[in-house]
Amino acid sequence: MAGFLYGASTASYQIEGAVHEDGRGPSIWDTFAHTPGRVRNGDTGDVACDHYHRWAEDVALLAGLGVGAYRFSVAWPRVVPAGSGAVNDKGLGFYDRLVDGLLERGIEPVPTLFHWDLPQALEDEGGWLDRETAYRFAEYAGHVAGRLGDRVHRFITLNEPVVHMAQGYAWGTHAPGRALGLGALPVAHHQLLGHGLAVQALKAAGAREVWLTNNCTPVWSADEDRAAAAVYDGFHNRLFNDPVLLGSYPEFLLPGLEPHLRDGDLDIIRTPIDALGVNYYNPTLVGTASDGGDLPFEIRPVEGYPTTAFGWPVVPDGLTELLTGLQETYGDALPPIYITENGCSAEEGVADTFRVDYLQAHLGAVRAAAEAGVDVRGYFVWSLLDNFEWAEGYAQRFGLVHVDFDTQERTPRDSYRWFRDQCAKTSSS
Repeated sequence: MAGFLYGASTASYQIEGAVHEDGRGPSIWDTFAHTPGRVRNGDTGDVACDHYHRWAEDVALLAGLGVGAYRFSVAWPRVVPAGSGAVNDKGLGFYDRLVDGLLERGIEPVPTLFHWDLPQALEDEGGWLDRETAYRFAEYAGHVAGRLGDRVHRFITLNEPVVHMAQGYAWGTHAPGRALGLGALPVAHHQLLGHGLAVQALKAAGAREVWLTNNCTPVWSADEDRAAAAVYDGFHNRLFNDPVLLGSYPEFLLPGLEPHLRDGDLDIIRTPIDALGVNYYNPTLVGTASDGGDLPFEIRPVEGYPTTAFGWPVVPDGLTELLTGLQETYGDALPPIYITENGCSAEEGVADTFRVDYLQAHLGAVRAAAEAGVDVRGYFVWSLLDNFEWAEGYAQRFGLVHVDFDTQERTPRDSYRWFRDQCAKTSSS
């Protein structure tokens, strides 16, 4: 695909470490990971991949990979340690050096401004349940753009707001560890409001492009009655796509959202974006709930497919289905799409045939969607490095590069070499 952008993705808390250095404030993931029983094996991101000190080595790995872009995230508590107020010049200085190092190697920096590491000080005031967090996010976005915007031309506001809402606030399996059930719905609106305000702040600072990255899934019905699947699709996909692209929320969710809506909010949320980032891992099979719980659906296992080390089903065709479905649903309202995350955890070592096969099949699915008329312009593999995989700690390995967490030695896997060849084919076409 001519002009197709290949990249690799990471996230700040998952790789940086150095959580107490150079004025960085605590994040909700620092608190969560240090709470006994929250993360497998008691792992934390205190050191992670030590990227804060080894970033030049990692940029060299990116250069060897031949990617055109690197999607990383900026740690809000490193830039604005208290979430609002004083800006930490040393924190911004780290991203200054990283951006310059990438550009020297001909790699485009694509920073994500929020990949779940909310400053703990803001969580203490309510976190994303509090409307004020949306305004603080826009201020922080302006600070980052003011420092990096002369060299960074594409910014991503949020990463997977549905996952942060669901696992962080509804189920409590991620930071900040709240288990509010449907009481987490305000988090969706406030994240989206923060997104819209940040788009405006970034554009005012001269950003050429601003994206939003959503985790999307094709929803399969386990029953002849598709009502449960439609409800799940509303929660997972439409809740975070409809307001941005159409200016409205799914009607059945309005009772939980209207108390938090103010005049003009949806206009802010619908501030035009230049691309939609899509993170895809697998379809979701949904059936009618059988336990009499609060939700009218339950998630069932997808059977008959190979699974990753995480237990996720490997369904490459689901990515084609997802992309063509987005085109059918949103039509002209759908901006260009970039796959901002796709990859798998595998138990193999350096010779990771499973991952090579996975990536090859999913890139084929992207090509099939493009041939079907979807304007998909790039693919970022998750992830460059093995890293801190949230509540799973260091038990799941997604990296093109193996990391020995005792020595921090990086060893490129076979998948690294395979992906390098894909990048080379595109650059020479």
